[in-house]
Amino acid sequence: MTQHTAAQQSQDQQSAAHEKETITVGLGALRIDDVVKVARGGVAVEISQEALDRIAATRKRIDDLANEPTPVYGVSTGFGALARRHIPAEMRAQLQRSLVRSHAAGSGPEVEREVIRALMLLRLSTLCTGHTGVRPVVAETYAAVLNAGITPVVYEYGSLGCSGDLAPLSHCALALLGEGEVRVNGADQPQSAATALADAGITPLELEEKEGLALINGTDGMLGMLCLAIADLQDLAKVADISTAMTVEGLHGTLSVFDDKLQKLRPHPGQASSARNIRTVAANSPLLEAAQEDFKKTQVQDAYSVRCSPQVTGGFRDTIAHAITVAERELAAAVDNPVVIDGEVRSNGNFHGAPVAYVLDFLAIVAADLASISERRTDRFLDTARNRGLPAFLADDPGVDSGHMIAQYTQAGIVSELKRAANPASADSIPSSAMQEDHVSMGWSAGRKLRTAVDGLQRVLAIEYLTAARAITMRCRDAAAESAPGTKAAIALLREGVEGPTTDRYLAPEIAYAHQLVASGALVASVEGVVGTLD
Repeated sequence: MTQHTAAQQSQDQQSAAHEKETITVGLGALRIDDVVKVARGGVAVEISQEALDRIAATRKRIDDLANEPTPVYGVSTGFGALARRHIPAEMRAQLQRSLVRSHAAGSGPEVEREVIRALMLLRLSTLCTGHTGVRPVVAETYAAVLNAGITPVVYEYGSLGCSGDLAPLSHCALALLGEGEVRVNGADQPQSAATALADAGITPLELEEKEGLALINGTDGMLGMLCLAIADLQDLAKVADISTAMTVEGLHGTLSVFDDKLQKLRPHPGQASSARNIRTVAANSPLLEAAQEDFKKTQVQDAYSVRCSPQVTGGFRDTIAHAITVAERELAAAVDNPVVIDGEVRSNGNFHGAPVAYVLDFLAIVAADLASISERRTDRFLDTARNRGLPAFLADDPGVDSGHMIAQYTQAGIVSELKRAANPASADSIPSSAMQEDHVSMGWSAGRKLRTAVDGLQRVLAIEYLTAARAITMRCRDAAAESAPGTKAAIALLREGVEGPTTDRYLAPEIAYAHQLVASGALVASVEGVVGTLD
C-alpha cells in the first residue's frame, strides 16, 4: 500500500498554497477562513496603513490622558478589584509589566499551536481596530512574532472566559516582552522567548500605559477555537452524509425517504441539504437498485438511525450556521476594556464571553448527537438480526474472526466521552477577583471540550466509513454488482491504505488511516471529485 497518502497530498497542497498568501489585518473584519489559514497554514499577516494610522491617532489620546491628574482605568489605575488605586507616572511601566507577569499564571498541558496562533491573530485584529490605545509598535511586534513562527507556550487552565482569556493571552504578551517560553515553527523543544526574538531580529516590547491590559483582555482564545471548530464541523457534516449514503447502500436500505418533496414538508435548510447529499452520493447504485424489490416486500422501513439521518445531520448543520453568525459578529468586534471611543476611555463589558461560550457548548451537544447516530448505524452492520444478510460483525469467518466487533466498542467509548463533554460549561460560573468579577462565561473551557468533541466525531465517522466500505465490498463481491459512483470513489480512496475484507488483521492502523482521510478533507474531496460539490 502507498505510504504517501491522498490525505497527506491534500495537506501538502494546502500548505504550498498558503505559503504564497498574506492576510491583511486592518479596520475590516477578518473571515473565519482567514483565521484557519493563519492558525493552521502558517499564512503571513500584514497590517494595513489605515489601521496603523488609526492606532497612532488613538494612542495620542491615551498619552494625553496619562498626563491628567484624574485617574483613568487601565491607564493610571490598578486592575480589577484594585482599580481604585491611582498609580503615579513613574510606576506605570512597572504596572503594565506586573500585570502581564502576574496574569501569566496558566497550568496543565500545553495548548495546541493552532489555537495559540488563532488567538494571537484575533488579538492583533482587535489592536488594529484603533480602540485599544496601544502604540503602533505593539501591533507591529505582534505581527512580526506571528510571521516568525514564534508560538508562546500556553497552558490548559487559567481562563474563565471573562475579562477575556486572561492567562492564555498573558502568556502570549509575556513572550512579546522577551520573557517566558516559546516554540519556533512547531519545534519539539521550547526555548526562551528572549532567544527566539533575538534570532528573529525582533526587539522585545517595553510596555507603556494601557498596553499590558490591551494585550490580555479579550475573547480571542475561545473565538479562535470556535473558528477552527466551525471549519472542521462543516466538513464533517459532509462526511456524515457520505457515510450515511454508504450505510444505506451497505444495509440494502432505501433512498426514497430522502426525496426532496418529503424534506420540504419540514423546511429546515440543513435537513434539505443533508438529504440531497445522501441522494447524490448513493445515486445510480446498481447494488441498491437490485435490493429494492426485496426491501419493499420484507423491510418496509429503515431504522431511525438511517431514515432520520437528514433530520439529525440537518440540525447539526443549522447549529453550525448559527455559530457562524456569532463568530462573524465577534470577528467584527473590538473586545477590550476599557476602550477608546470618541476620544474617551470607556469601561464596558464586551470582554464577557457568554455569546461565544453558548455556541461552543451548542456545537459540543450536536457533535455528540451526530456521533451517537453514526455509532448506531455502524452497530447495525454487525448484528445478523439487523444487517440484512451480512456475516456477523462483518467477519470473514465468524467465530474464528471477530471482524469489526471491537471497532464498534471504540466508537461506543468515544460517544460516551462526547456525551459527557456535551454538558455545558457556560452554565457554570465561579466568582473571581474579590467578587469584582462575579459572573464569568467559562467559554475557554467550552472551547477546550469542543475540540475533544470534534476529534471524537472525526473518529466515530471514520469507523462508520471503514465499516460501511467493508460491507459494500462484501455485497458487491457476493452479488457481482457495483456500488454507486460516489460510494465507489470513497471506497477506492480507502483501499489506497486499507485492503478489502479478508481474515482479521491489525485493525488500529486501518482506523487511523480512515480517520486521516476524514480529518484531512481527503474523503470529501474524493467524493466531490466524482459527484460534484456537496452542500
